[in-house]
Amino acid sequence: MLRAARYYPMQPAMRRILIVLALAILLLPAGHKNKPQLLHPGMLPVAARAVALNAGDPAMRRVGRLDYIAGWELTSRNPNFGGISSLLVEPAGQILGLSDAGILMGFHVGPGEARRRPFIAPLPVRPQDKEKPWWAWDSESMTHDPATDRYWVGFELQQMICRYSSGFARVEACRTWPEIEAWPKTGSIESLARLPDGRFIAIAEMGMTADGHHDTLLFSGDPADPDTPSPIHLRYTPPQGYRPTDAVALDERRLLVLNRRLTLQELFTGVIAIVELPERLEPGTRLRAQPLARLAPPLLADNFEGLAVTREGGETMIWVVSDDNHEFFQRTLLLKFALRQ
Repeated sequence: MLRAARYYPMQPAMRRILIVLALAILLLPAGHKNKPQLLHPGMLPVAARAVALNAGDPAMRRVGRLDYIAGWELTSRNPNFGGISSLLVEPAGQILGLSDAGILMGFHVGPGEARRRPFIAPLPVRPQDKEKPWWAWDSESMTHDPATDRYWVGFELQQMICRYSSGFARVEACRTWPEIEAWPKTGSIESLARLPDGRFIAIAEMGMTADGHHDTLLFSGDPADPDTPSPIHLRYTPPQGYRPTDAVALDERRLLVLNRRLTLQELFTGVIAIVELPERLEPGTRLRAQPLARLAPPLLADNFEGLAVTREGGETMIWVVSDDNHEFFQRTLLLKFALRQ
C-alpha cells in the first residue's frame, strides 16, 4: 500500500542558507540566461505600492543621518521589468533605471503627473556589436551630464565604458581600458560617477589593490573618448564586510557610495556612505567611506545596487533601488531619503 510522504517543514536556518547560496550564484556574472529577453521597445505599466521603512514601526522616519521620505515596491506586468542596477532621478519623480541586461526603464513615482510616458527599451548598440548575445550587455553602472544630456554606461562582461547621445538615441563611443580589464568580471564596473568638473571615478566591486582596498580609477576626462589619458589609481575603503555597488557625485568635494553585503544572518544589507574628496587626488589616495545610514532588518533591506541624488527645495534627496534578479523571493524597492547635515 502506498503511503503519503510525511512533510517535514524546512527549518528557517536551512531556508536562509539555501537563499544565500542561490543569491550568491545569481550575483556571479554568468550569461544571465535566466532573465527575460526584451524583443521590442514599448510602454511600461508600473505599479508602485507604498512601503514603510520599518513594518514593525510604521512611524519610524530616521535612519542614521537620513530621513525617510517615501518608498515603494515596484511591480509590472511586463516580464522584462526589474533587475535594476543603476538609477537616474529627476526631482519631480521621473525615474530612469537601467537593468543588468542592457534594458532601460522609464516611469514616474510619487505625487504629480508624469512628464513622459513610461517606456521600456533595450540600449542601442553599435553595428559591430549587433551579433553579441543580448545577455552579454551586463550594464551595471550609469552616469549623466545634464549640460550635454549625454550618458555613460559601464559594462562588466564587456569590461567597457560607452557614451550615449541625448535620450540614449545612439552610441557615440566605447572604450576598454587595461586597468579595467585587470579587474575580475565577477565584480568590475559596478560604480561609475561623473564629477561636476568633468572627471570620472570608477570603483571596482571586487578588483582589489595589493593592500586590500578596492581599486578605483580617476579619469581626467571622458572615459569613452580615445584621447583621454590613462587614469590614476586610487583606493576605496568601504564599511567593513561591504562591497561598493554604485556611486554618484554629491558635489565637487563629496562622493556618495552605495555598499552591499550578503550574510547568512541578515541576507542582504546596504550602507549608504559619503566620501570626502581631498582637493588634490593623487595616485594611491585613500577614499574612506563614512556611513550615513545602514539598511538592515528590521528596516527595508534587499539587493540595493542603484543610487541617485536630486535637489528639492534646497534639500538633498538620496534615492536607492534594489535589483530583484528577476526572482520571486526578491523585490524591486525604490527608497527616497533626505540627507541631514
